[in-house]
Amino acid sequence: MNLTRGAEPAARVEARGSTLVNGDVSFWWSELGGPPVASERRAALHGEIAADVCIVGGGYTGLWTAYYLAQAAPDLRIVLLESQFCGYGASGRNGGWVSALLPGPARRYGPGVDALHQAMKGSIAEIAQVLAAEEIDAHFVQGGRLAVARTPAQLERLSAEVERHHEVPGGDRDTVLLSASELDSRVRVAGALGGSWSPNCARIQPAKLVSGLAEAVERAGVRIHESSRAEHIEPGRVVTADGSVSARWVVRATEGYTAALPGQRRTWLPMNSSMIVTDPLPASAWDEIGWEHSETLGDEAHAYCYAQRTADGRIALGGRGVPYRYASHTDADGAAPGTTAPKTVAALTTLLHSMFPATRTVPISHTWSGFLGVPRDWCATVGLDRESGLGWAGGYVGDGVTTSNLAGRTLTDLILDRDTGLTRLPWVGRRPRRWEPEPLRFLGVHGLYRAYRLADARESGAAGESESGASRTSRVARIADVIAGRI
Repeated sequence: MNLTRGAEPAARVEARGSTLVNGDVSFWWSELGGPPVASERRAALHGEIAADVCIVGGGYTGLWTAYYLAQAAPDLRIVLLESQFCGYGASGRNGGWVSALLPGPARRYGPGVDALHQAMKGSIAEIAQVLAAEEIDAHFVQGGRLAVARTPAQLERLSAEVERHHEVPGGDRDTVLLSASELDSRVRVAGALGGSWSPNCARIQPAKLVSGLAEAVERAGVRIHESSRAEHIEPGRVVTADGSVSARWVVRATEGYTAALPGQRRTWLPMNSSMIVTDPLPASAWDEIGWEHSETLGDEAHAYCYAQRTADGRIALGGRGVPYRYASHTDADGAAPGTTAPKTVAALTTLLHSMFPATRTVPISHTWSGFLGVPRDWCATVGLDRESGLGWAGGYVGDGVTTSNLAGRTLTDLILDRDTGLTRLPWVGRRPRRWEPEPLRFLGVHGLYRAYRLADARESGAAGESESGASRTSRVARIADVIAGRI
């Protein structure tokens, strides 16, 4: 691991004889030798240039869009602008789930939601095909997705969710319910009462995917400018500090950083998520845990977690931490961007040890944070206004690895004016209402997550409340879901 590199400072503290790296973008980038410093990035934009398509944002959405456009129309002049370096944002920090989960409540998408879910499933295979074709080793393994219930209320929710998957439009009908013993045969989670499994998910190493995709895009003739923050986006033009791009089509692919653009402060809320990763576990720990097939794993808590077994035998686990910063800021209250508060590291570590007691003697090697985009109705959207030439995609609510691929292919068809099954999917052209102004936005988000954590404590018995050990979801969480618009 080369810690002399890095786009942002990283805090380091001693923890049980090991150095805990906090920030430095992510562990995923550290595996690649560290994030590129300014001198190692692609050239910034200087001066005025012309293109057919200008894409703002060098994450998965922007890169997939550039990739498919270049494949479909090699003569197009495509320019991609990135404020830092490709994969600086959520695309280089996420939990590595290539999942067919719909980004938001299925019922909100209306007619055609089944087709949307099938397109999501197909996107997993599509990503695998591109990785093979472009020789990108992103540690892709399709082991499926496990959900774990550790309280009676969680088990009741999980059972109801599996039933909905089989009965309602947009459900993952491949999902099966697992007894405690069936779950143990896959992975042993302390206190688990049962679980579910779907084959429609794969594990990846996020930074390897985004860096490999950026190289593939360049090979296809796309011009990438890093260290080129878009200060203003308008029909036919994108302006940076040192230049501008004029183009017939301008695509906003900024996801969790959209709120920083003029006029977009209330479009998508930048939700913070945090992760920890262990040192490699010894063989004795894996003998105790199992987890031999690289399934992704999450739980049914309201303040839920997500995890993967990495290719080199670590456990990477994430959760919300500090969910939102006032006025949609994406800084860290004076700390380096991407660093994680000590109380969040402690909470995630406690959860990890609770689920997998065999990890208690294994040091945490790295922690980091990042932002994802959340629309007010929790449903992703992709679209193109043919009159203005402005396109967009995002609001993935944490399910963006697969959704961004689908968005890139959809934007390609929209820009090329193709009438396809993708352009007729129900998320195309959706425009959810904007988030409330401050301080309502800040108070609402923090209040909701306090409610979810209280509900988890009540359901687990940690709060000593009357609902402890109940088989039904806490009333606090049901009310919070209604207020949040998540149901």
